Amino acid sequence: MILTARSLCLPSAATVQELFSVARDANIIPDISLDPVLTTFLSLDSSAALQHQYGFLQRSMSGEQQAAFNLNLTAEVGSCRVTYGGVGVIALALSLLLDQVAQHVVRGSAEGLPSPKGSRAERIFGISTSSRIGSMIHTYLSLVPGIANNEEKMAETTELYDNFLNLELIDHYERMTTKKRMSTESMQQWLAGAAFHLHLRIHQVRLRSVPSGSIESLRLSYKTGLNRLVHGYVAYLRKNVLETEAAGPLKAKTGAGSRMENSNSSSISTNVMVYPAHTTPNATAGDNRSCGDSGSGELRGRNGTTLNTSTPRCIMEEEDSELGLLVIEPQRKVSHTIQHHPCESPAIQQALVAHIMKSQDLQRNRNFFLYPEKVLQSLLKQRDDFELKAT
Repeated sequence: MILTARSLCLPSAATVQELFSVARDANIIPDISLDPVLTTFLSLDSSAALQHQYGFLQRSMSGEQQAAFNLNLTAEVGSCRVTYGGVGVIALALSLLLDQVAQHVVRGSAEGLPSPKGSRAERIFGISTSSRIGSMIHTYLSLVPGIANNEEKMAETTELYDNFLNLELIDHYERMTTKKRMSTESMQQWLAGAAFHLHLRIHQVRLRSVPSGSIESLRLSYKTGLNRLVHGYVAYLRKNVLETEAAGPLKAKTGAGSRMENSNSSSISTNVMVYPAHTTPNATAGDNRSCGDSGSGELRGRNGTTLNTSTPRCIMEEEDSELGLLVIEPQRKVSHTIQHHPCESPAIQQALVAHIMKSQDLQRNRNFFLYPEKVLQSLLKQRDDFELKAT
């Protein structure tokens, strides 16, 4: 077969992998996998997970701190026993409360910490609590410990937030699919909201507030919606992933706290300045040489992907004209030193999209909305209470 000129512009697999590794090391690879806290506590193992957390926190405290910890918890929930405390959304709420109270006790109220009930995290389950979905979830979970033992109040509050979340998730979905509001952040918000909403509905069935058939209809709508959103997200990445090659060999400048690394790949310029793995550069405004903008700081590597550790983590003090640039999203970008033919960039961009999607734990997301009937019935039959240790 005669090779055409266009065929010569296909990048090598090594080039694509090195660029993906640079992005991973710079912490700009997006992650739309469901947060493990959600999948742990909204599961059949929720009671065991909560007991493990409770025991771990107690073992990490002194005797005096343990007494204060349990006293504060009892004051927050109003009793030593929490009805359905080891189950689903209530277990999730108690898990957050355990962390808040433990932090308050260990650090001490003398430092001016807000009371546990008044604390508000900036992010919850991978999404901002300032977002509408994040705010609804956070507010509901903060109310639960104080009303869990009042079945009537619990049913009323859960129904109210079920309705709030239902309307917001419909609106959020429409914004992503018809108003071009797709982004990694919007995907994370929808996924966390949909997962949480499904278990709000499951808990209402436990409380005999709604018929069990409403769970199946909600689950199917989220299963279908997730598939459509994933296709939309892939299209979004294809439009936003951009890459330009490095122009030529770079001359690195030495400095305190830096180290030199050489890559084994011929496509990477050697002798470049990199930051140690545990540090993060202080980027100035408008400087594209940083390891990503502020939006990338919340990302977590949750899929266990093994990276090429010889890849430079970040470039420092090279001349801008010699650097290549990799953009995943407007707020996720990093300079790089990888050289290749300029005409290879379009193919590299498409290959990187495939790598990014492969790195997501999409099957775990889908499985969350694919409960077999046996598992669903087991979730509905969960009745575990949670008992606090007597002070």
